[in-house]
Amino acid sequence: MDKLRDFLKSWPGRILLILCLSPLALLGIESYFQGGVDPNQIAQVGEASVGLSEYQTAVNNRRSEILDQIEDASLLNEEVLHQQVLKGLIDRTLLEQQAGKLGMTVSDDTINRLLLQEDIFKDENGEFSNDQFSFFLRQRGMTKDQLFAEFRNQLSLDQLNASIVGTAIYPMSAVNQLIDLQLESRHIWLSRFNWQDYEQQVTLTDADIQAYYDANKDTLKSDAMVDLAYIQLSPALIDVDDISTEELQQQYEAYKQGLAVVDERQLSQILLTGEDAEARANSIKQRLEAGESFAALAKTESDDPSGANGGAIGRFNPSVFGTDAAAVETALQDLSVGEVTEPVKTSFGYQIFMVTKDDGSTVPSMDSMREELTAKAKEYKRQAMYADKVTAINDLAADGFSIEDIAQQENVALKRIEDYRKNNNTSVLSQPAVINQAFDEFTIQDQAVTAGIEVGTGTVWVQPSHYRPTKTLTLEAATPKITEILRQQKASALALQEAKQLAAQIKTPADIEKYAANLQSLGEVSRQTGLLTEKERSLAFSTQAPEEGVVALASETEMGASVLVGDRIETQQQSQLSDLEKLQTANIIRDNLGQDQLQDYLDYLRLVYKVDINEANMASAQGR
Repeated sequence: MDKLRDFLKSWPGRILLILCLSPLALLGIESYFQGGVDPNQIAQVGEASVGLSEYQTAVNNRRSEILDQIEDASLLNEEVLHQQVLKGLIDRTLLEQQAGKLGMTVSDDTINRLLLQEDIFKDENGEFSNDQFSFFLRQRGMTKDQLFAEFRNQLSLDQLNASIVGTAIYPMSAVNQLIDLQLESRHIWLSRFNWQDYEQQVTLTDADIQAYYDANKDTLKSDAMVDLAYIQLSPALIDVDDISTEELQQQYEAYKQGLAVVDERQLSQILLTGEDAEARANSIKQRLEAGESFAALAKTESDDPSGANGGAIGRFNPSVFGTDAAAVETALQDLSVGEVTEPVKTSFGYQIFMVTKDDGSTVPSMDSMREELTAKAKEYKRQAMYADKVTAINDLAADGFSIEDIAQQENVALKRIEDYRKNNNTSVLSQPAVINQAFDEFTIQDQAVTAGIEVGTGTVWVQPSHYRPTKTLTLEAATPKITEILRQQKASALALQEAKQLAAQIKTPADIEKYAANLQSLGEVSRQTGLLTEKERSLAFSTQAPEEGVVALASETEMGASVLVGDRIETQQQSQLSDLEKLQTANIIRDNLGQDQLQDYLDYLRLVYKVDINEANMASAQGR
């Protein structure tokens, strides 16, 4: 498997691994164990149907899969997602009906044999367990007959799929030829003619523009546009006030919990209450420093019943001290067994503590971690303030406030984008999620502020206005675009004309030296070079040069025109691929050819079985 993965990263692997959305991506096990057909149909497919609940479940599952792979949810194109899911469900339904029509079925004996091999049903000894099988059925609310029906249906689909995809043929001789092409190389000299250099030579008439407009009127349409006002918020924009001692203590406790550290310090205390408590506490502290016994003083001086036991109060528990916990924690910090705190003022009075035992793990003190804990406390506070502000703005938007009022009330910068496009959007808010919300029918009709849209690490709210739907452009409106198109076409034609003149003059290696000022040597170049554009690469190996000679080729390219001069095409004698890798290459090609055959077969089934989509339910499911 690792070898195949390495192969797919290599140049032949990248060439041969065609990325395509398999129609079976939604035809697999995720659809097992679903109930009957939902009467609320999304689509009628022949005599079967795709239910609304089935469709919504498939959309949610697919959305979750995609969001697990991307960091920014706003990049997900919901419209494309819904289209792909619906197509997959219709494809599956078409294949199910065709499998039934062709009599493709599986016996109970076959299903029993397959179930006996499933690890999920085996006990610790590797034997099939009826208890685990029953538990599996109970979890899914199924009977054995329902499970068998689902398995039979899926296995029938697998048979039909194999009969189509598995018949693709691509011989090893063709694989070898394809690989040999990738091993070709030749020396290339290049000259490019940019169309912009010929732009000033182009003359356009009104008749040229009118003729192009008449021939292409249906494609000359304005983009759907709105003027967009928006506010954007991210945690980085939230100013955090100074961190309190309590907030710092919370982070310290969280840090210790993360280490699974338990405070195992055993404490004794002397509690002093009354009006003279502070003076008494200071006096007792002096006596302790002079060497008197803590336990003896606790018995004679403490105002707490624990004094009878020498002041012992057990393991330190911050919750006992409530809001005073941070002050007590600070006083106890870095104390060793036998050491005594300064008098601590709490809601109980004045307390002096001594650590009598410590069985806990050694952890850094809060002071030693102050910088790190402060940064964590600020980030925690920032995220909380950000979440509160997002909620507040969402509430204002739901209450019908304008974007201007929200920006002013929440002190957020208001920004605008004029001519915000539905298609070909290159603005700072080009994410599909934002575009979908900005052009939502309800939002446009009410010119409402949308709910918050998650974009990257922040949230954006938009309010569209001045909606302009797409429409065929008038000649006057289309003239600038037509002028640009025609100017580039005519300039490219002039560039190609000059390129052909240069190519016609180069027939021998000596001619290369003669026109060296116009040609750039690229050295030995293979089909995988990044020095050439896509069209130039196709041209570079299209024609073999004569023995001891060169060939000069001219063609229109992405930037205008190019002349490529090449010597003899040579092929490496030894393939870089092993026999196993060649076999893997052939299998990849066959799989892709099989998928093409499956798509053709599905197109045929659409002619056999009528497919009707319930547009109203579809729109409802998409939130339109």
